[in-house]
Amino acid sequence: MKYITKNIRHLRNLKGITQEAFAEDLKVPRSRISSYEEGRSIPNVDMLIKLSDYFKIPIDILIKKDLTKAKDTSFIEVGNKRILFPITVDETNENLIEIVPTKASAGYLAGYDDPEYIEQLDKIKLPFLPTGKHRAFPIKGDSMLPMKDGAYVVGKFIEDRSDITNGKTYVLLTLNDGMVYKRVFNQIESQNNLLLVSDNPHYEPYTVPIDEVLELWEFTCSINTQEYNEEELKISSIINLFQSLGVELQALKKVVK
Repeated sequence: MKYITKNIRHLRNLKGITQEAFAEDLKVPRSRISSYEEGRSIPNVDMLIKLSDYFKIPIDILIKKDLTKAKDTSFIEVGNKRILFPITVDETNENLIEIVPTKASAGYLAGYDDPEYIEQLDKIKLPFLPTGKHRAFPIKGDSMLPMKDGAYVVGKFIEDRSDITNGKTYVLLTLNDGMVYKRVFNQIESQNNLLLVSDNPHYEPYTVPIDEVLELWEFTCSINTQEYNEEELKISSIINLFQSLGVELQALKKVVK
């Protein structure tokens, strides 16, 4: 329970409400809120339930985790519960992003909704990233040439599936295939699935039911861990040209229809 006092105060401040307004929402005297935030008393079980419902954060996270490094709150819904998904910052108030290491990528499917697993991931700072929650994922194989095996894709978390842009690339966490990086086409309204396309033509496109997509991260930038040679750069330019043309043709087909 050592974190509950500062967590209550910090979460209230994130919502931008006064102690008086907070107390009114919870239907308790303002003095009780003050006593919680000053550490003079500890919320009982009934109050912990109220706080959990109010902030939409599991009770165990409220009492066991230090949330004061989060400068915003957003949530992933998993079944009937909601898991805290904070944007963390360093001592200079700069955003930090978690890195899923190559060796641990296979375990990400089991740990993606476990705050303790996410908390232990290494973190880096990339000041040029846009607003939002970002995470870095390792790329395996050659299905997304010219992205080389061992590179990292930094993606922005997408909560609303209607925000998917056809032809853009995303890191997806799927129930049966684990973590994949593909070009995505939204077929939710017509077929209740996503069409996943590799940039390498040797790999066939395939569909994934939207109910099997656990997480979706839109490409923001990539970090290469190997240098390109001259021939690869020439091939890369050609591939990018034809890929851009393919996306434009897809869009044209939709307009014609």
